[in-house]
Amino acid sequence: MNKINISKWKEFQIDELFDIHPTKHYNDDNGKALSNNKLFDEDGKNPVIVNSSYNNGIGGYSNKDCNEQGGIITFSDTTTSDAVFYQENDFIGYSHVQGMYPKIYKDKWTDNSMRFFLVAFKSRANSLGYNYVNKFTRELAYKMSVALPVLNDGTPDWNFMEDYIQNMNKVANKKLSAYQSLLDIPFQKIDITNWKKFHLYDNDLFKIDMGTKLDKVKMTEKNPKINFVGRANANNGITTCVDYIDGIKPYDAGCMTISLGGEYLGSCFVQPKDFYTSQNVIVLIPKNDMSFNVKQFIATMIFKESRTHYKAFIDELNKHIKTDFSFYLPVDCNGNPDWEYMENFMNNISSETKQSLDRLSSI
Repeated sequence: MNKINISKWKEFQIDELFDIHPTKHYNDDNGKALSNNKLFDEDGKNPVIVNSSYNNGIGGYSNKDCNEQGGIITFSDTTTSDAVFYQENDFIGYSHVQGMYPKIYKDKWTDNSMRFFLVAFKSRANSLGYNYVNKFTRELAYKMSVALPVLNDGTPDWNFMEDYIQNMNKVANKKLSAYQSLLDIPFQKIDITNWKKFHLYDNDLFKIDMGTKLDKVKMTEKNPKINFVGRANANNGITTCVDYIDGIKPYDAGCMTISLGGEYLGSCFVQPKDFYTSQNVIVLIPKNDMSFNVKQFIATMIFKESRTHYKAFIDELNKHIKTDFSFYLPVDCNGNPDWEYMENFMNNISSETKQSLDRLSSI
């Protein structure tokens, strides 16, 4: 990809281009934001944009009517600047999700020019280092400026942005077609009708430990040997590697971690090495000799349950994790977890994934 010459581009103030305000969200009878279990539907058709940095911000689907029109950019004001997306289609808003509504050039913005702007805007925001402490709010967004291509009269070069994204789409579609021909694996929906719900603390599952609750900024990295797991969804939740702390024994590799809240609520991982944890990250210590595949299966079910029925910053896992939090697992004829089913299922997934990777390496 050739590098774009932006030397003649012009800086535009965000507050000149957009009006930024919270997206509309559904409330309950008490005027509080509707909980996830009342908002999301398993057969829902309309996307709900939540405080998330992946899947274009879509946290699930609902049968409630869309209350926001497509054609705007959204971002979360409670997390990092990674949660910035363009919403092409109509959607349902959510608490703490901000919308960017064109203030000028309203008849000029298209899907492609908005996507072009999105990349410039998100790159600028990411370069400023917003995080959970220094949150990316609409007040901060208003103060930003973004460089865009311009015509001789100083107005945005809409044709340049349109053509650039169109060309990018052609290249991407060509590559996707090649990938799809190699990765033609049929999707199969799993019937969980006869599955059973379990609590984390049930006899054959886990001991729940509340974690070391350490603050990363107060730790040292002179001779780092211990992984540090925070509220993140990348790299198994591992945010850095730190020094061993005298008097604080790390958790053993093979234990699992769950993020109790925040943008990555419910993120669950099997940890590959000894580790410490940050605030609001708990540790699951298996009560029996679970295989890696079984742990991976359970981690996926925990994540699915968390994202479906709980809500970041409103109804998080903290007060539920040791009491009423439960999740589905396949069971044998005696109603116990079907370890063999989970093992075989993950083996099949691993095999299919390896085959797909082998095909991709040939491109």
